[in-house]
Amino acid sequence: MNGGLRVTRALFALALVALHFAGAALAAPAVPTSGDSSAQYLDNSDGRNWQGYGRTFGQQHYSPLAQIDQTTILRLGLAWSMDLGPENSATQPIEVDGVLYFATGLSVVQAVDAASGKALWRYDPRAAEKAGLNLRLGWGVRGIAWWNGKIYTGTQDGRLIAIDAQSGKPVWSVQTFDAQYPAHINGAPRVFDGKVIIGYASTTGATRGYVTTYDAETGRQLWRFYAVPGNPEDGFENKTMEMAAKTWAGHWRKFGGGADVWNSMAYDAETNTVYIGTGSGYPWNRRVRSADQGDNLFVASIVALNGTTGAYKWHYQINPGDTWDYDATMDIELADLTIDGKPRKILMQAPKNGFFYVIDRITGQLISAKPYAKVTWASRIDSKTGRPIEAPGARYPNGTTADIWPSGIGAHSWMPMAYSPQTKLVYLPVIESGNRMSDSGVDVKNWRPPLDRAVDGAIGSVAEDSTAVDDQHGRSVRRIEGALVAWSPIAQRVVWKVAHPTFINSGVLATGGDLVFQDTVDGTLKAYSATTGKVVWSFAAQAPLVATPISYSVKGRQFVAVLTGLGMGILQIAGISNTHMEQYGIDPRSQARRVLTFALDGAAPPLPAPRPPAPAINDDDFKPNVATAAAGKALYERHCATCHGVSVVGSIQAPDLRRSAVLLVPEVFAGIVHDGKLVSKGMPDFGELNDAELADLRQYVRTEAHELRERNK
Repeated sequence: MNGGLRVTRALFALALVALHFAGAALAAPAVPTSGDSSAQYLDNSDGRNWQGYGRTFGQQHYSPLAQIDQTTILRLGLAWSMDLGPENSATQPIEVDGVLYFATGLSVVQAVDAASGKALWRYDPRAAEKAGLNLRLGWGVRGIAWWNGKIYTGTQDGRLIAIDAQSGKPVWSVQTFDAQYPAHINGAPRVFDGKVIIGYASTTGATRGYVTTYDAETGRQLWRFYAVPGNPEDGFENKTMEMAAKTWAGHWRKFGGGADVWNSMAYDAETNTVYIGTGSGYPWNRRVRSADQGDNLFVASIVALNGTTGAYKWHYQINPGDTWDYDATMDIELADLTIDGKPRKILMQAPKNGFFYVIDRITGQLISAKPYAKVTWASRIDSKTGRPIEAPGARYPNGTTADIWPSGIGAHSWMPMAYSPQTKLVYLPVIESGNRMSDSGVDVKNWRPPLDRAVDGAIGSVAEDSTAVDDQHGRSVRRIEGALVAWSPIAQRVVWKVAHPTFINSGVLATGGDLVFQDTVDGTLKAYSATTGKVVWSFAAQAPLVATPISYSVKGRQFVAVLTGLGMGILQIAGISNTHMEQYGIDPRSQARRVLTFALDGAAPPLPAPRPPAPAINDDDFKPNVATAAAGKALYERHCATCHGVSVVGSIQAPDLRRSAVLLVPEVFAGIVHDGKLVSKGMPDFGELNDAELADLRQYVRTEAHELRERNK
């Protein structure tokens, strides 16, 4: 191929990539603000608005609206749709007083008329350019929040920003962690009592987890709660941290300890209590972080805090001394139930570890815990002590191997469950998967965190901190299945179950119309009978879905809204996404990212059929080189797979590189990967790679493109 032609083609492709990520500024007409903020967040509020991630303080993901029910749903149709840009759209919208707000990409917040879809304003915090190394692992936020005429969002670079709901202009911004910290915000802020609370996520470096609460009007920091103790030599912030330090050993302070609060928070207005769910320890393997000793408080725990001061009230640890990546960051939901003939104020959580927990939210006492998925790491949860009875060999001692269910993906991930006060049931998106785990060959005494935010530094490989063994990220994932389960928190049993062909599916919306809505990666939005699980309505979205639907009312008309398109790296863990991506023809460039909004007698035009994925790029100069490709594969798996897909099978927001003309010219490839030409569009730079490594990396991607061309001949 002529060299000049190659450069022209590649530069043209680069220009297309830039246009693909570009956004347009929009006008900002006036938007109404609502009345008493606290009243709208109460669990018994009327449901006219959906102003926060779980709608209410109790995070029930339930709407009492009943205009759409099992009889009228046959009239449910698409009211309007809105095409979005190419960025992550796995986010849940909110709605207040007839305006729908949502975030896409790296926290680009938009406001549209909730009844018509008319664009009102768009705010871009330019997070990609500020994120630095933290751009290497993160996909934007899962949701936003509203309070007293302001919209709140977190960003990849750790800012919490308040935006005026009328104009779309920022009101205040605070940096929630040191910019050099290996962290990013991907969870939705929560609001309560004139305050906004946020944590952060990190799986790629030494961090000490915490949550911070700010004044919702001014951004002034009010209090901070650390989830694990700091260095004892520096003293402790309070007696709680001194108590927690007694449950640690070894050199945890060198690694931060982890326990990041990246998703789950709820609030009880009656007792002024904030509940947070904490993540796994860092590193995952307790033998590395804590000399294989201690409960490691408050890793993998639910912690109750005073809403005014942040003072510790109580905790319940889901997994003492966790060593399986069993986060307790799945959504916490509050309810009032009668159990054994007594009214109880309860907290519910279905964390990664496969047990469904019902806890007294006043005292922290365990009421019950039963498995909702296949569990092999423990036989049961002791009802007296609240501690798990671990299976022999579950901690893979002395270099042994253990088949562990659930896997580190979890039996339930970040996609929220829903609780219906009407049926007294929880509707839970379940994942059935297992790991083969071992740390054989790991030098636990000399392990060090990666400095480059590489994924396998935290997940583990046989060369570093491995809590598992496989060919990608230190674990071998077994059979994968997905399901929607209706679960009774009173009887602790399955009421009904619907199996899905896809293992990762959206969070759940329950409504007063005796309906449950959930969408699936294969591109279908369905409504089920909340009591029987029967499918009563479905809609072909012409795109994969993973975002959670919401419902709201404008001028007496009930709507259901959801965003289409994939995002969030859960789909890339351990290579399990490839079958789904190939089977459903999902490609980051071709998949449609839209807002879909439904109402009774909705009559919007039908959605266009999805565009097929582009073919593998023609690469006339390609010559196989097994050794170079193997070296490039190792680099790709360490630095690229999280965003661009395992085995270069694109599925999220980053382009499928097998189909990209950027591969054709080494100078253009290096300009993007090494020099950061597309940082502003969300593509991080890898300036530490030398020329030989860039050549190896390019050779590997070209090899995968060649194999795709051969398969499609």
